[in-house]
Amino acid sequence: MPVCPSGHQSASTDFCDVCGMRLGVPAPAPGPAAAPATPAPAPPGPASAPGSAAAPPAIPPAPPEPCPRCGAGRTGPFCEACGYNFAAGAGRVETVPSQFSAAAPAPAAAPAPGHASVPGQSPAPAPGQAPAPGEDPAPGQSPAPATAPGPAPPPVPGQSPAPAPGATATGWVAVVTADRPYFDSVVAAGGPEAAALEFPAYCPQRSFRLQGPEMRIGRRSVTRGLEPEIDLTGPPADPGVSHLHAVLIAERDGGWTVFDAGSANGTQVNGSEMPAGSRVRLRDGDRVCVGAWTVLTIHAA
Repeated sequence: MPVCPSGHQSASTDFCDVCGMRLGVPAPAPGPAAAPATPAPAPPGPASAPGSAAAPPAIPPAPPEPCPRCGAGRTGPFCEACGYNFAAGAGRVETVPSQFSAAAPAPAAAPAPGHASVPGQSPAPAPGQAPAPGEDPAPGQSPAPATAPGPAPPPVPGQSPAPAPGATATGWVAVVTADRPYFDSVVAAGGPEAAALEFPAYCPQRSFRLQGPEMRIGRRSVTRGLEPEIDLTGPPADPGVSHLHAVLIAERDGGWTVFDAGSANGTQVNGSEMPAGSRVRLRDGDRVCVGAWTVLTIHAA
């Protein structure tokens, strides 16, 4: 391990990591101690007059400033022994902070004047500031008023009011009736059995709430195991309704569509014949006509 001129063992090879002296530069050899200068006798001068003060003694010169690195006396802006820069006040020595030194804690915020912080208690809010929710107000401070819900905005004309929070929609409803104008149009269209059809003297109105993924329209059949959700068996029994005539299908957005299941006499929506196997989107008030006189009026939620 290199040894600096001052006798320190250094891990570095260019400068001593103890005193910063350049390695390879011989330390200045101590010169012979200079003999103390004997002041020369003062030349004989005129004798001081009686009563006059004696001359003050001469002040010896101050010793040279020692180098903080190697201790050599200063003779200029740089040390002649190690090259220390007196003007800059720093040499090649760098102070590296230890990785094990504890970080200085951040200074705590000083409490506001006139308020003493209590250990374990949150600081009081600033003057004019309401305490946070769940905190007790400071002495002499009024609690923050509770925020009351504002009035509901007035409904927009022509727009359905929004449901109250927590309320659910009532769902769609299909109202089944016997419709005389539709029956007359079926008879006028003709057919092998049109002449034998008779409009029922009495047909009670029935309502079916639309729910679940689908609602089948037809007539119950124990032999075939059919139990349609919208059962049109009767009485009176509409002879033009198939056992599985059509299906109402729920959509993801909450609406409904009607699907013709390939019935023998077809399905109409608002007077228009549906192609077999097609689907039609339903709206509030749409009329689905099946059989000889049966009409389902769809009412939206």
